Amino acid sequence: MLRLIDLEGQQAVEFLCYDGEDPTDRYCASNTVKVQGKLFVDKGTVLYSDLGKALFAVIEDTCGRRDTIYGCCGEPNNFLRYGVPGTHSCFANFVEALAQFGLDRSYVAGNVNFLMSVPVAADGAVVNVYGHSKAGNYVDLRAERDMLAVLSNCPQMHNP
Repeated sequence: MLRLIDLEGQQAVEFLCYDGEDPTDRYCASNTVKVQGKLFVDKGTVLYSDLGKALFAVIEDTCGRRDTIYGCCGEPNNFLRYGVPGTHSCFANFVEALAQFGLDRSYVAGNVNFLMSVPVAADGAVVNVYGHSKAGNYVDLRAERDMLAVLSNCPQMHNP
């Protein structure tokens, strides 16, 4: 079991996971969406890999549905969105963490944004819901096999 807790409120935990025996087989947002027929991750969702293996199951989620499409922040897109160079990012955190396991930047894939809500509006626009998660909200995940989980507490400081 893995519990992700929002200690202070308004947090976002960027989450990637890999089959512990074969890290080339990683979380796949499109397989997770296709198999379950829904866009968002919430209680009862199983996270699937590129090869269709069950990786984690969401056992509890006190905050509601999670985003699978918005991805993680990166220095280039932070610059495009905010015009500020040199900001730290979840992408950089992922690259640093994965290097400890001999994995390079090519292992960073689409991720789940736990404790963050990015719904899709009727016109197709993504809407970042600020302050969605409150202090004490949590998500419980059950590993369905030996796993490598990589997390980044989002350092994005340009969003409210």
